[in-house]
Amino acid sequence: MVGQLIAVILLAPLVAVVGCVVFRRPRVAELLNLAAAIVVFTAVLRLLPLALGGPFTYWRSYLIVDPLGAWVLLSVASVYLLASIYAIGYMRHAGEERRRYRFYALFAGFALTTLAGPLMNSIGVYWIAIELTTLVSTFLVCFELSRESIEAAWKYIVVVSGGISLALLGIILYYWSGSLVLGPTYDLTWQTLREVAPRTNPTIALMAFLLVLVGFGTKVGLAPMHTWLPDAHSEGPTPVSAMLSGALLNTAMIGIARFIQVSDAAGLGALPRVVVVAIGAFSLFVAALFIARQTGVKRLMAYSSVEHMGVMALGFGFGGPLGVAGALYHMLNHSLNKSLMFFGAGNVMQVFNTKRIGRIRYVNAVVPVTGLLWIAGAVAITGAPPFGLFLSEVTILRAGLLGPNEWAVYVMLILLIVIFVGFLNHFRAMYFGANPRADTPVPHLPPRRHISLWCLLPMWLALIPLLALGLWWPSTLTHYFAVIAEQLSTTTLTASLAGGAP
Repeated sequence: MVGQLIAVILLAPLVAVVGCVVFRRPRVAELLNLAAAIVVFTAVLRLLPLALGGPFTYWRSYLIVDPLGAWVLLSVASVYLLASIYAIGYMRHAGEERRRYRFYALFAGFALTTLAGPLMNSIGVYWIAIELTTLVSTFLVCFELSRESIEAAWKYIVVVSGGISLALLGIILYYWSGSLVLGPTYDLTWQTLREVAPRTNPTIALMAFLLVLVGFGTKVGLAPMHTWLPDAHSEGPTPVSAMLSGALLNTAMIGIARFIQVSDAAGLGALPRVVVVAIGAFSLFVAALFIARQTGVKRLMAYSSVEHMGVMALGFGFGGPLGVAGALYHMLNHSLNKSLMFFGAGNVMQVFNTKRIGRIRYVNAVVPVTGLLWIAGAVAITGAPPFGLFLSEVTILRAGLLGPNEWAVYVMLILLIVIFVGFLNHFRAMYFGANPRADTPVPHLPPRRHISLWCLLPMWLALIPLLALGLWWPSTLTHYFAVIAEQLSTTTLTASLAGGAP
C-alpha cells in the first residue's frame, strides 16, 4: 500500500506535466494541475498514518518513507493544492492565454520536484532533487518576463546553485570519510551514514556538516545565505511565491534535520547544534531589521519567510521532543499561513496595481473579504494567539529553556516582539491610512472590486485549519511528533510528549 501511494504521489504531477504539454490548452492545463494536486493531497493524507510503521525503502533503497518525510510531504501537498486553486483565478486575470499551459506544466513539474525531495533515501539523489527544484522554479520566477523578474531569476539560480555546490562538497566529504571505514564503494543512504558516523574522523565530519548546513541553508533561506529569497519571492507570480515559501523551503529543511542527526551520531558534541541555533537566531535578527523598514508587500512576506525558517532552525537546533515537535508543527502552520498571506497580497496587488506598501490603503473598504482574511493571516503570521504559530513558537521556546542554548530563547523572544510590532505596523498603514514614510503620493482609492472565488476559497481553506490548529493540538500529532523525535535521536528517548499539547 505504501509503495502504491508513493507511485501515485509522484506520477500524478508527472501526468499533469505531460498532459499540459500534449494538449496545450489553458483550461485543460489548469484542470489537469488541479486534479493532480487533489490526488497528491489525498494520497499524502492516506500515507501519514502508514508512515508511522516505517521507515520503508523502495526501488533498491533509493526511496524512503518515514514519519519525518511524510510530514514534509503533508506541508508540500497542502500548499500545492491551495496554490493550484488560487492559480486558476490569478492566471485567468493575468491573461497569458498562449503561455498559460506552459505555466501549469512548469508548476506541476515544480510540485513533482518538491515532493520527490523528502522521499530520497540516497543522499546524492536527494541533492539532485533539490537542484532540480531550483532549475524548474527558475523559469516560474521569471515567467512574467519583466526586467525585475528576469534579474530575480538569475540571482536565484546563481546564489542557490553556488550554495548547493557547497552542500555537494560536504556530501563528498561524508562519502570519503565513510569510505575509510566501509571501503571505496558503498550506498550513501541516510541510515548508512548514521551507522558509520561514529567511526569517521571527527574533523572531517564537522567540516562536512558545516558545508551541508551552509549549502542547504542557502536553499532554506537562512541568513546570511538568504539574499536570493526576497527577490525571487517578490517577483514571481503569486502562486509560485506561495510554493517557494510554503513548500520549497521545507524540502531543504528536512535535509538539515537529517544531517543534524548524523552529526549527533558522529559524536561531534554541542558545536553543530550551537551553529544551527546561532544561524536561526541571526535569521530572526536579519528578518526583524528588514521587516521594520520594508516598502514592498511581497518582499515583506519574503522576509517573514526568513524569520520562520530561522524559528524552525532553532527548533531543530534545540532538539529533544519539544524542539522537534515545535519545529514540525511550525512547518505545517507556516506553510498554511504563508500561502494565505501571499494569496492576500496577490489579490491586493491586482486591485491596487502596485507592490508598494505606501500606495495601498483602506484595504478593507476596497476588498472586504480579502481584507478580513488577510488581516487575520497577518495577526497569525506574527505568532499571536489563537493561531497555530503561537503554539509552535511557545513549544520551541520551552525546548530552548530545557537545553544548553538558553541564551537563544531570550534573543528569539525579543526579536519576535520586534517583528510583531514592525509587521503589523505595515498593515495598520495599509488598512487605516497612508504610510507616512512613503516617498510617493498615495493615489485615489480604486473602486470596490469583485475577487474571484478561485482566489478567495484557498484563503479560507488556509485560515480555518490555521485557527483550528491554534485552538487544539491533536493527541495524534503529539504521538506522531514523539515518534519523529525518537527516530531523529541517536539513542532511545525516555522522554515523551505525554499529556496532549505541549
